Amino acid sequence: MTKLLIVESPAKSKTISKYLGKDYVVESSIGHIRDIPKSASKKANAVDIENNFKPNYETIVGKEKVIATLKREAKKADEVLLAMDPDREGEAIAWHIAEVLKMPNAQRVVFNEITEEAVQKAILKPRPIDQNLRKAQEARRVLDRLFGYGLSGLIWKKLRYGLSAGRVQSPALRILMERERLIRAFIPEDYWTITADVKNKIGNMFSLICSEEPRDKKKVEKILKIADKETWKILEVKESEAKRSPRAPFITSTLQQTASSRLGYSPSQTMMFAQKLYEAGYITYMRTDSITLSKNAQGQAHSLISKQFGKEYLEPRVFKSKSKNAQEAHEAIRPSNLSLETAGKTKEQQNLYSLIRNRTLASQMSDARLLKTKIIASVGKRDQKDTDFPYFSINGSRLLFDGWLKIDPTARGEDVELPEVKTGDILDLLKIYSEAKETTPPTRYSEASLIKELEKRGLGRPSTYATITRTLYDRGYVEKINKALFPTDTGDAVSSFLENHFEKYISDDFTAKMENELDEVAEGENTYEKTLGDFYAPFLKEIKDKDKIEKISNLGPAEDKYKCPKCGAGMVYKLGKSGKFISCEKFPDCDGALTLEGKEIEGPKETGEKCPDCKDGKLVIREGKFGKFVSCSTYPKCKFIKEDEEERKKKMSGVKCPMCEDGEMMERRGRFGIFYSCSNYPKCKNAIKTKPTGKICDHPSDAKAGLPCGALMMQGTKTIPERCSDKNCPNHNPHKLSKLVG
Repeated sequence: MTKLLIVESPAKSKTISKYLGKDYVVESSIGHIRDIPKSASKKANAVDIENNFKPNYETIVGKEKVIATLKREAKKADEVLLAMDPDREGEAIAWHIAEVLKMPNAQRVVFNEITEEAVQKAILKPRPIDQNLRKAQEARRVLDRLFGYGLSGLIWKKLRYGLSAGRVQSPALRILMERERLIRAFIPEDYWTITADVKNKIGNMFSLICSEEPRDKKKVEKILKIADKETWKILEVKESEAKRSPRAPFITSTLQQTASSRLGYSPSQTMMFAQKLYEAGYITYMRTDSITLSKNAQGQAHSLISKQFGKEYLEPRVFKSKSKNAQEAHEAIRPSNLSLETAGKTKEQQNLYSLIRNRTLASQMSDARLLKTKIIASVGKRDQKDTDFPYFSINGSRLLFDGWLKIDPTARGEDVELPEVKTGDILDLLKIYSEAKETTPPTRYSEASLIKELEKRGLGRPSTYATITRTLYDRGYVEKINKALFPTDTGDAVSSFLENHFEKYISDDFTAKMENELDEVAEGENTYEKTLGDFYAPFLKEIKDKDKIEKISNLGPAEDKYKCPKCGAGMVYKLGKSGKFISCEKFPDCDGALTLEGKEIEGPKETGEKCPDCKDGKLVIREGKFGKFVSCSTYPKCKFIKEDEEERKKKMSGVKCPMCEDGEMMERRGRFGIFYSCSNYPKCKNAIKTKPTGKICDHPSDAKAGLPCGALMMQGTKTIPERCSDKNCPNHNPHKLSKLVG
């Protein structure tokens, strides 16, 4: 009896195949196979509003071969099982596959970790597809599409072509902009810190900090003068024992936050590394809101802690989520096998695994105990009740018992060890000095702090945080500089537009309310149709009403120092594809323009040729983000465009295309950066990742019955200077060839 098990990842498929017998065939869908069209041009047919918001799915480009394989293998099999991830997204993928394969009674297999025991148990207990979970995912998808179609289209018309809005993306951008405006409005104030270096009677030296940070230089001088002349003594010594309890095991959001602050990983990187660890069977599923550990995992942790550290370090704990929105009924993120100290193919995966393992073990360990000490000193006859003269103090702590900090010492932070002193002790002043400082504005959000803020406000779900931050980067709304998130000019303009005209729809209340309603759909407490119906009618009315507002042609007047380089008129700020620039206020009658630095931007230059498409316009040379190009003077009415010949020559590699043997490989820029393709594109679609070296790969190819591969060689890395451009050729990874030969 042959059984077909379908998963969504090739890596997952490879791991699971090891645990199943010869009766099982394991295939992968490679993620989603169908989706609602993203393109605004297809939005009219994407969702059938009149038919209860029925989505019209289309096969994702490139998935035709995958679907054909699944259909072929399903026909051969006596039983088909769908083993996608245990969440809404996995449930939706399973349903789509069942629909395409025409399996009305499709069976789901669900496991939280990819271990032999977990997989074998799950296979014995298949269940039907959870339609509530599936409907909740569909509702989210349709909601996001309708939101995006409506707002993005309006932004294109009223602000600039190519911009977008999102149901959670836009509130996240608003949060960043609110902080940015506080920073811009902040006026720094001068203040002084005062430090006194002292020693006690037995010669122990330490520093005391003034309890007040004066804003007045004269007061600083007064404090320094008095403090230098008077006697110093210990007014009070406060000691108290404190406990530090470990944190709960990781959920998706806390893993992303901690990996960002400790390892410097972006949320997207964290999820990518975690996905690899999960698919290899090293950790449990990494998209979860649950902080609980299974009894089996607790048992493993307790045994390991007692054996490795001693019974005094063990303190069994049960964590329960305080969030009412916590969902997905599986465990916290933990190692599948806690005895495995390291795991992962790469250094990044190994670091993340260690972080997860240490957090899991720490959660079942004893509290750390610290002795906290505060030394308060007075000057002369003054005590801390004297309002005219501040006291000096220092805080410190001493670790009495490390407890869970034994396995996670970096969580302790820096402790100041203080000498033993008693109330009334006289101190010798060694040095007293002041340091002038300025008050600082609020700090910008980092990826970690933004995720924490989104979670706190109930915006989005942990599984979506990585996508949200990545989208902000991809849209050009945010830049990351030294971990800080800086909104761009484009992000500022988009957020301001939405805040002015659609405040309700990018508010915390609305976004959190929609998340709750989607949760209700998942729990069967609300319906798909009602959720979307309640949202869409007022939203559509708002979109239609705002369609009447005038196009925002400028973002406000520029400073008087800027004058039009062509006519001398005043200037205004405008938003272009590359961000803000300064334009003549008389545009379109005058096309004078400056960069934000005040440098003149040259306008289009006519080539003397007519546009071959519309016949009405003239061809002009324009300056774009990636260099010069030729377009029609009537753009965007006519969208004819071609590369400037001089620029085109610069991009030619001088290497002939081996596929068509007519074109030449040339540099191009795409979504993921620079690549090289044939100059005859789209007639010839030959493309490679990096610059060709001019050589042809002569490594024997299995696909060509041992004949030379014949693909272009391309530039590699410092350690691998040259490699074959064909990823199916063994010479694509020449560093592995020697190992194979050996």
